[in-house]
Amino acid sequence: MHDLRALRADPARFDAALARRGVSPVAEDLVRRDEERRAALQALQEQQAQRKILARDIGQGKRSGADTTELEQQAVALRDRIAALETTASAIDDEIVGILATLPNRLDDSVPDGRDEADNRIVHQRGSVPAFDFEPKQHFELGEGLGLMDFPTASKLSGARFTILRGGLARLERALGQFMLDVHTGEFGYSETIVPLLVNDAAMYGTDKLPKFAEDSFRTTDGRWLIPTAEVPLTASVAGEILDAGTLPLRMTALSACFRSEAGSAGRDVRGMLRQHQFSKVELVSVTLPEESEAEHERMTRCAETILERLEIPYRRMLLCAGDTGFGASRTYDLEGWLPGQKAWREISSCSNTRDFQARRMNARYRGENGPAFVHTLNGSGLAVGRTLIAVMENGQTAEGAIEIPAVLHPYMGGLTRLDPR
Repeated sequence: MHDLRALRADPARFDAALARRGVSPVAEDLVRRDEERRAALQALQEQQAQRKILARDIGQGKRSGADTTELEQQAVALRDRIAALETTASAIDDEIVGILATLPNRLDDSVPDGRDEADNRIVHQRGSVPAFDFEPKQHFELGEGLGLMDFPTASKLSGARFTILRGGLARLERALGQFMLDVHTGEFGYSETIVPLLVNDAAMYGTDKLPKFAEDSFRTTDGRWLIPTAEVPLTASVAGEILDAGTLPLRMTALSACFRSEAGSAGRDVRGMLRQHQFSKVELVSVTLPEESEAEHERMTRCAETILERLEIPYRRMLLCAGDTGFGASRTYDLEGWLPGQKAWREISSCSNTRDFQARRMNARYRGENGPAFVHTLNGSGLAVGRTLIAVMENGQTAEGAIEIPAVLHPYMGGLTRLDPR
């Protein structure tokens, strides 16, 4: 959510900032509506003051035995005018909030201009892209060859974009999640959390998933939402709170199932498990003081990069351009892992600083020197477990279709160091 006072102070700058995202000018309309709302509120205050005077005069008249009929008629008319002004002010306020709720966050000045992922900027690349002396396979070919990745049965049970993992692959996915949690909690100071997988409208709205992304999520018959990521319950856990500055930053992590309808991805990544309706992810969330959020963004991204480095997955950090930066983010780094089977870099983590955008929507504040002020919130994947599994499989494959398991995962695999075809 945007600060309406800042918008009023410089409407042209507000429009110019959102124009980088392709948003048409809206500041003039919002300022006009806000002036109408403020005028209605001022009139309401004047009428409420007049009501107090009338109430006093009626009381005095009745105590003295005077005829107060005319005053009482004035009070009735005044009551109706007050009700009308309250309705008007409330309706205009709802209109303003409704418009603001559809507007994306303002971008950081460092975000490059551009329309889509082709215009994203490479910040750095780490790890050597493996050179195979055979034609590398894609993960679904490897998984089916191992007899441990079952798409037909998943489709029979649930439809498209679901997968069943069995045996060693199921254990490998579990090992990845446990490894990530252990590193983030044991080394990086994140607090492990188990979160609800169902949340209400307020939690989704506060984390900018509503109203814009309703079609991308699954809703239950009782009006709750399956979480698209643990970012939602983790971040929304501070909604409505006023936190002590000394307790910040808060750093939370959760390994959870995530659910997405993939409404806009028809025909994309149909084969395999790159784009699923259900997947596991280790989420990282930070709640910080405003002056600390940029440093926290760098720190969070490094935490995610460390996982990739220890798994020996080649990756590159991308600074997303204006057209590819998510709705609620001020700045986003994507980490793209190399997939030899696809011969392509694919997103495996996304780390974003939303600044005070989400905090304003959910009224999350801290006690500052000059009174309560909005916190900054950040979120990132540390990492997407299914996509990490894909990268481990494709980078660790052998000519025979086996999978060499990264050394850091051996303690989690009960002695297994390699998955061999059946």
